[in-house]
Amino acid sequence: MTQSLAARRFLLPLTPLYRAALALREWRLRSGLEPVRRLRQPVISIGSLSAGGSGKTPLTIALAQALTRRGLHVDVLSRGYGRSSKAALRVDPNGAAEDFGDEPLLIARESGVAVYVAAQRYEAGVMAESALDDSGAQAVHLLDDGFQHRQLHRDLNILILDGRDLHDHLLPAGNLRETLNAIHRATIVATPADSPDADAQLKSLNWQGQVWRLKRRMEVPSVAGPVVAFCGIARSDQFFAGLEERGLHLASRIAFADHHRYLQHDLDCILDAGRSINAAAFITTEKDRVRLGPHAATFAESCPLRTAQLTIEIDDQDAAVDWMLDRLSIPPKRNL
Repeated sequence: MTQSLAARRFLLPLTPLYRAALALREWRLRSGLEPVRRLRQPVISIGSLSAGGSGKTPLTIALAQALTRRGLHVDVLSRGYGRSSKAALRVDPNGAAEDFGDEPLLIARESGVAVYVAAQRYEAGVMAESALDDSGAQAVHLLDDGFQHRQLHRDLNILILDGRDLHDHLLPAGNLRETLNAIHRATIVATPADSPDADAQLKSLNWQGQVWRLKRRMEVPSVAGPVVAFCGIARSDQFFAGLEERGLHLASRIAFADHHRYLQHDLDCILDAGRSINAAAFITTEKDRVRLGPHAATFAESCPLRTAQLTIEIDDQDAAVDWMLDRLSIPPKRNL
């Protein structure tokens, strides 16, 4: 089960140590002890201050599709968190999360673009550029969850800022990987469109740059009867609340740690929960469905496994993409 932020407040005395580690890394970057390397083609980073649950993956998918429609050759560079290998690899959409990581695998399946994983994203980028053809199309790399991966130069830095971030704590007591002052490294700040006080919050941070509004949409299958909802994501409460808002009756909720790797005893626990409430269906996230792998076949047709899909749309997306291309000195094209 995941541990709530309230339950982690006792770790607040440790945050100065984490803050000191951040300061040390900043010094190493500024002094050149951690060199920043460049790829030949432009890099657009998508990241957040929070350790998870901000919508980086669906925004990466949305941008990959939007840029591809403009005639660009798009690929995604990712760390591949949780995978068993550290080698630089191109993600096989038909592969397993253990080999590539759940998020890269989901991006590869949903976006239709090539995805490369490596512990150092520069190595993934070198592999991506070696695979470029001679079509002459302008190439762009999307750096998945790259705001803190500063060893790779980026030409645009998109930071997703959630309302929760403004009231959160640094790790390990909270979910913030950096302080709010890090916002000023961003080129674009993306906030939820339904946040009524987003402008005031950005003003309080003295942000005067480009702002995107993101519309999050959860597509939930219709289920008549009680369901077992389970997931292994950073903000499980947000997932469960979204299901209830769309009319599902959650008779049982099971939350695992973020990026949880499902084993047989986990499936036994989930299935037992379904039997105990005579569930009509099980429901989980796309990332969890990817991590389930062959275990997804465990669920019977009489009580199927359903998936809720999270998508993100950028408000006035064409104008936002035009602005990005202008900053990159790439002539804008009409959607193909």
